[in-house]
Amino acid sequence: MYDLTNILLVEGEAPRVFGVAILVILILVVLILLLLFIKFFRLWLQARLSRADVKFSELIGMWLRKVDTRTIVLSKITAIQAGLTLTTQDLESHYLAGGRVPNVVRALIAANRANIELTLKTATAIDLAGRDILEAVQTSVNPKVIDCPSPEKGKETVDAVAQDGIQLKAKARVTVRANIERLIGGATQETIIARVGEGIVTTIGSAITYKSVLENPDEISKAVLSKGLDAGTAYEILSIDIADVDVGTNVGAQLQAAQAEADMRRAKAEAEKRRAMAVAREQEMRAMVVENEAKVPLAIAEAFQKGNLGIMDYYRLKNISADTSMRESIAKPKKKE
Repeated sequence: MYDLTNILLVEGEAPRVFGVAILVILILVVLILLLLFIKFFRLWLQARLSRADVKFSELIGMWLRKVDTRTIVLSKITAIQAGLTLTTQDLESHYLAGGRVPNVVRALIAANRANIELTLKTATAIDLAGRDILEAVQTSVNPKVIDCPSPEKGKETVDAVAQDGIQLKAKARVTVRANIERLIGGATQETIIARVGEGIVTTIGSAITYKSVLENPDEISKAVLSKGLDAGTAYEILSIDIADVDVGTNVGAQLQAAQAEADMRRAKAEAEKRRAMAVAREQEMRAMVVENEAKVPLAIAEAFQKGNLGIMDYYRLKNISADTSMRESIAKPKKKE
């Protein structure tokens, strides 16, 4: 009887425990929903009043996906207030891809106000490529000036030499406007600076005299601008202005002096070579003389043996040799002490 009673009691308490568990779970769910409501109510209300149409479920989904809900909501409110049609999914997908959502939205608004054709797809692609899309739109509306050469590279002038050998130092300022269509894959302003510098060097180098460049510096601008240097870049060159042209060193004279010095050294080397060859030839001839002089006694001895030379003839030859040596010693000038 006792065991049966316990079994009945346990069977009676099981539904009660199950109901309590369900109640606890429901309370937890309600608390979580209440906390989420409190957390996102301000953003939801702000979006609702701004006609941004951001749902609570979208806010919770962004929170679960670790998306900055405030950035997305405020960006969408900004776009809607500016008259743009952007969905929450578009902004969220760009955020998850690592893009700068506020930057893209401000760029789209600026392009819309300036009547520049810029789609969301193009703007997000430019932003994901690492370019500053807002700066590009601002540059397209308000052109900027680029110094050539760039002061950041530590060089202040573009140096070139005219055909008369005079060096000229020029500074240029290039006014450019961003080309939205070529921002993806287009070269940066470093390419513009390099091309303009190359054009200045070529133009000055083709001048007959440096005076013509000083008299008409605008000819440099016209020649460089006509080359189409902005091809393949993210910019459109509006103007190239020569800010300053200074006369440098006489490179032609320096090169001529260096060439003359080199020619002189080469001539000295050739002269030294000839002198050395002459000394060697002299030594060779002296050796031949010594060798032949050594053969004289042998020839005299052979003449004695064959009877071709007598003793008196030999003494007469010695007297003539001694007389010649004496005359040579008398004819030589005395050395000054």
